[in-house]
Amino acid sequence: MEQRTFGNTGMRVSALGFGAGHIGGEDISEKDAEIFLNKVLDSEITLIDTARAYGLSEERIGKYLSSRRNEFVLSTKVGYGIAGYKDWTFDCVRAGIDEALRLLRTDHIDVVHLHSCPIGTLEWGEPLRALEQAVTDGKVRVAAYSGENDALGWAIDSGRFGCAEHSLNICDQRVLENILPRAKEKGLGIIAKRPVANAPWRFAECPVSHYAEEYWWRWKTMDVDARGIDWQEIALRFAAFTPGVHSCIVGTTNLEHLNQNIRIIGKGPLPPDLYEEFRASFKANDPGWWTGQV
Repeated sequence: MEQRTFGNTGMRVSALGFGAGHIGGEDISEKDAEIFLNKVLDSEITLIDTARAYGLSEERIGKYLSSRRNEFVLSTKVGYGIAGYKDWTFDCVRAGIDEALRLLRTDHIDVVHLHSCPIGTLEWGEPLRALEQAVTDGKVRVAAYSGENDALGWAIDSGRFGCAEHSLNICDQRVLENILPRAKEKGLGIIAKRPVANAPWRFAECPVSHYAEEYWWRWKTMDVDARGIDWQEIALRFAAFTPGVHSCIVGTTNLEHLNQNIRIIGKGPLPPDLYEEFRASFKANDPGWWTGQV
């Protein structure tokens, strides 16, 4: 697995990261979760990304991977959902970090994101001040932001974050023209989420009211010849090898799917002309998204 320097954080991460949302589901047994999480590390994936909102994810990572803590970069997200605290306050962020430390069974977390924190709340400053205090206290290595649009731009331009996580895929390329260059200039580590665009090619017809609906329409509109390459492969190679991306996270609890994604990453970037076709088609067919006017 290709390992990359993670911006100016002093860490290195695998080109393919593991999005640990699915591993938190109650439909996954404890034994299966234990086996799968260890397979992730055995596969040389060195970034695991979780969140307060991902069910049993943090707890299971702590339970089954704490003995291997030095083998991976651990990323989680906070800001909400702590009993007795109002969301997006200083005390809620501080308590959320302490709770994550407990569940993850570690004395520090490598990357902690403010999870889709609204821009007004970022500007207010209390959640960010709590996160920065946790960095000062040694509980967190890198303060980070996970989100989109104006809040993401504010976070990058502020100079107060060392990492950002945002959407990037063949159907959502908004970050390519301005966000990624600005992030590179600031030395941020970049994690791309939704790299396979929620796999809209699974559906013969538009999946109405499904989380893949928006991407299905955009995928259909782009109308680029796949040249016989599997769509999962196209999407994953596009995201993982976009300049400025350090790791793209994919979630699964299926070992065959995990191994397939690892093989895809091993093929390297898309042919340059095909990559540029996807960029040109996105700009031509979806100008509102391209300019960020959504």
